[in-house]
Parts: sequence; C-alpha cells; structure tokens
Amino acid sequence: MVASKKINYEETRLLRLEENKKRMAELNLTVLAQSLRTTTTPKPSPMKKVNRGPRKPVDLSTVRRSSRVADKPPQVYKEVLHDGGVKKWASNQPPCLRTLLFFTCFCKILKSINNSIIPLRMEPVEPLGRRRSYGGNRVRDLSGRVYASDEDREYASGRADELHSTLEPGFPSFVKPMLQSHVSGGFWLGLPVYFCKQNLPKRDEMLTLVDEDGDEWQAKYLPRKTGLSGGWKGFAEAHKLADGDALVFQLIKWDTFKVYIIRVNQAEDSNDA
Repeated sequence: MVASKKINYEETRLLRLEENKKRMAELNLTVLAQSLRTTTTPKPSPMKKVNRGPRKPVDLSTVRRSSRVADKPPQVYKEVLHDGGVKKWASNQPPCLRTLLFFTCFCKILKSINNSIIPLRMEPVEPLGRRRSYGGNRVRDLSGRVYASDEDREYASGRADELHSTLEPGFPSFVKPMLQSHVSGGFWLGLPVYFCKQNLPKRDEMLTLVDEDGDEWQAKYLPRKTGLSGGWKGFAEAHKLADGDALVFQLIKWDTFKVYIIRVNQAEDSNDA
C-alpha cells in the first residue's frame, strides 16, 4: 500500500509540472525571462554630465578682504613712535593678530588708569549677629510694670459685671478687663467680635470715648481688626489705667462710647476697710 501511494504522488507531481510548463509557454514567460537576462544596464543621461574645467591656482600672497572694503585701497601701516621705542606694523597684517594687538593696548590703558585712581577709604563693616534698631537707642523699660493678682482681677471683673447689669438694655454694652498690652507697650484694645459686627461701623471711623466726668477722647476704630488703635493710648494714659482694671463700654450713639472704669486697686481698699 505504501509503494502504491508513492507511485501515485510522483505521477501527480509530474503531471502538474507538465501543466505548469504549458501555461508558461502560453504566457511567453520563458521568452520574457531570457530578454531580461540579455538586457544591459541603462546608459547615463547626457544632461547629467558636467564638464568641470581645471581648478585655478589660489594666490596665497594676497590677503582675503571683505566685500565691503574690496573697492578701497589696502591699509598701510607706518612706523609709530611709542614710549621711546619703534613698533613696525606690517602692511598685510592678519585680522586675528590685529585684534590681539588692539586688546593688548587696551589692557595697558586700563592698567595705567587704575594706577592713577586714588583708592577709596572703606568704612568698617558692622559684624553680623547684631540686630539693627530702627527706633534709635530707646529701650522699653519693663521694670515698672505691675501685674494684678488673680483675686484682684476677679474682684474688679465682678464689680464691672454688677455695673453692667444695671445699665439700660436699650444701649448695647460689654465688659472689657484690661491687660498689659492694653495699658502699656502697644496700647491696642481689641473689642468683642460679635459686638463689633452687630453694632459698630463697617469701615474705619473715629469713635468718641466719654468718661464718667463727661470728658471726651477720640480713638480710631479698625473694623478689619475689631479694635481701637490711634487715640486709645491717650485715653489709657490720661486715666492711668492699670493691669487688672475692668472697663464697661456702653454705646450711647453709633460712634460714641460711655466708659465706666472699675479700678483693680479698689479691691485692696475694700479689704483694708
């Protein structure tokens, strides 16, 4: 069975070869293949030929010049006396050497000018580590500060609360205990935020502070910081406010405060009595 299969395969292969040869003969493929073999490489086009003549020798004796000065006569350098000596410049000097000589002369001129300048006197530099003071030699004296005790603060705040409860409810009011920053140093008085948003102007205004004797003082109110700045120092110094004092502010007008002062040292007087 195996031998018969091999014989059938060979017979079919030979039949296919014969059929392919006939088809190639019908299509003239054999003739075309022979014609391609016999054809030679194409000749170059005559338009691509360039007739190059012999190169002209370059004259190295002449110096190359720019087209801008080609029509001008060449520059000729003569002997120049300088510092008692003679410097001879060649007429056909290269540009690179000419630039180098110009730079050398320029450096000599700068050196002579530098030697003729009188050196400036330099002031000694302040050593690092020291902080510069922009307020002069004035130093804040903190030795005279007196701090109130907690008991005295509570006593003054309690009396201020009692006074605050007796005021007319139709006029907004609040109690403000005094600290060292309110009565010394920065002299800045911060007011309650809720009170400022509900009762005071929305822009910078000058407010009037009226004490118990009817004397008036002007102070600058800053709504963005909700506090009194300029003018508050004069009020605090005039009334000799101290740490621990309690103030009652009553808004009697939109720009006027009635101020009641409860002294912290009144607690000592009541204890002595």
